[in-house]
Amino acid sequence: MLFEISELESLAAARLDRMAYDYTAGGGEEEITVGANLAAWKAMRLRPHVLRDVSDVSTATTLLGTTVSTPIVVSPTAMHRLFCPEGELETARAASAAGALYIVSISATTALEDIAKAAPASPRWMQMYIQKDRGLTRDLCARVKAAAFEAVVLTVDSPVLVHNARNRRNNFNVPADFALPNLMPRVASGALDIYSLVTGFDSAVTFDDIALVSEWAGGLPVVVKGVLRGDDAARCVDAGAAAISVSNHGGRQLDNVIPTARALPEIVDAVGDRAEVYVDGGIRRGHHALMALSLGARAVFLGRSVVWSLAVAGESGARFLLEELTDELRIAMAMCGITRPADASRDLVLVS
Repeated sequence: MLFEISELESLAAARLDRMAYDYTAGGGEEEITVGANLAAWKAMRLRPHVLRDVSDVSTATTLLGTTVSTPIVVSPTAMHRLFCPEGELETARAASAAGALYIVSISATTALEDIAKAAPASPRWMQMYIQKDRGLTRDLCARVKAAAFEAVVLTVDSPVLVHNARNRRNNFNVPADFALPNLMPRVASGALDIYSLVTGFDSAVTFDDIALVSEWAGGLPVVVKGVLRGDDAARCVDAGAAAISVSNHGGRQLDNVIPTARALPEIVDAVGDRAEVYVDGGIRRGHHALMALSLGARAVFLGRSVVWSLAVAGESGARFLLEELTDELRIAMAMCGITRPADASRDLVLVS
């Protein structure tokens, strides 16, 4: 065992410099939402079935038609070279070994084509924001399609800048030797202020742009990430979204918003069987994943935990994390009397 899951954050904090740790751990304003996300899952209780045949339990599922070994997904997080030498290449190999889907961030420190080559047989999606220069977004979509990514994850919860006290205090910037090749040519290496990364993102994006992104990406499905309301989720699906990711950006954007665990059931009900639903925010253990599946999510996204595992033990750490949480999920499923993720139902969870 490489580490105890409960000790992962503290182990990472001991290995990272203050600026890098605060960048990933911090949130918007007073960081109320960061804590609320964690607390919401911890407040729920499972209601296990007994006397069920659980001799054959599988965590395998499908995400937009692609088979994966686990519904635990690597969420898009920026600049993995802050946490391990080879950055996203290590993440890609770890996810591949664990049979998990990897969503690559637009702010990756590695070109999407190189990430694809690092784990060519593994499923991967690409996260992006629509930029004011829409030609850049169109070009990125073409690269995503050409590199055999299977979906585009369009993040929509950050139309303007928010205040982040930790980044301000640390004067966070991108290290001078980093490049952000998926934002090129607008962003090159050279000690960039973190806030400069988002000044080119378009704050005029609307529901109409969902279909446009799919068109630019050669018909790839679009996952809309950052939705917290059922009415918005339904409109996204009406506009062409193939899936909805329930997310408040890990509490890193607008503070004091609804925890994702609380928002999830409403969005599942609003979407029905018209699109898949995923969730992130505060999920730290396998039984949290089971709670999310029981509330209607098809998968859960992990962000902070993955980069902390990279900081602790690089590729091996990330693989261990994904496999350990998948095993925790398998055990929780068996203990609750279910053998497949699709068998999880809302009556397994008591929401206090």
